[in-house]
Amino acid sequence: MNKNLVRQWINVLLVIATIVVNALANIIPFNGKNTGAISDQFHVYFVPAGYVFAIWGLIYIGLMTFGVYQALPAQREIPRLRSVDGFFILASLANILWLFLWHFEQFVGTLAVMLVLLAALIAIYMRLGIGKTKVSKTETWLVRVPFSIYLGWITVATIANVTEVLDYLKWNGFGIAPEAWMLIILGVVFIIATLMNLTRRDIAYAMVILWALLGIVVRQSGVVLVANATRWTAAAVAVTLAIGLFLPKALFSPKKP
Repeated sequence: MNKNLVRQWINVLLVIATIVVNALANIIPFNGKNTGAISDQFHVYFVPAGYVFAIWGLIYIGLMTFGVYQALPAQREIPRLRSVDGFFILASLANILWLFLWHFEQFVGTLAVMLVLLAALIAIYMRLGIGKTKVSKTETWLVRVPFSIYLGWITVATIANVTEVLDYLKWNGFGIAPEAWMLIILGVVFIIATLMNLTRRDIAYAMVILWALLGIVVRQSGVVLVANATRWTAAAVAVTLAIGLFLPKALFSPKKP
């Protein structure tokens, strides 16, 4: 049997498994707690309002479009798509394992697995050449946009996971106030988003960051310093996105893969 055909179907099965396990984690729920309820146990600022997590629905749709598109016979021998297969398998397994660790409150383990998921998605993003090479509109919408959204959210989720694990470990923040640490975290988010905006001109990725930041503003509205700082960070990210979009295309030298 053609090895690429096998890899195509493995990807399809992993998309299904990822969606099913994520659904069951909250329907059953695993260990008697849903995902959001566990997150609410932590006293950290870098967590958005509950409605923001609806973005997972969009991520699942994106995973399904990728799964179907890459499984088509015409895509079987495309080197660009086949080059991400191994990393997609790793990302899917990490996503599933993270849920079990999270629900059974193995929080240090969740951070290790989240970092693996982040690394796998970064590898996929780089190999697809998002923001650096030109592909068809079909591939852009069915493959690249889904992975931009996925990576954007996991970027946010990784930062949140770090803050939650540190809270779980009772870290004292070197005596620095939590509000001050939040300002530092927002600075890191701004740097990451700015680099992406100016080097990749990736609207989908930037919109996910903005979606998360605005959700934090809503959740932390009672903490004026945090809410205002997050609001200004969101505005700054939007400005850098606009700057990136209007810079001459020659600076990015996109070319056919």
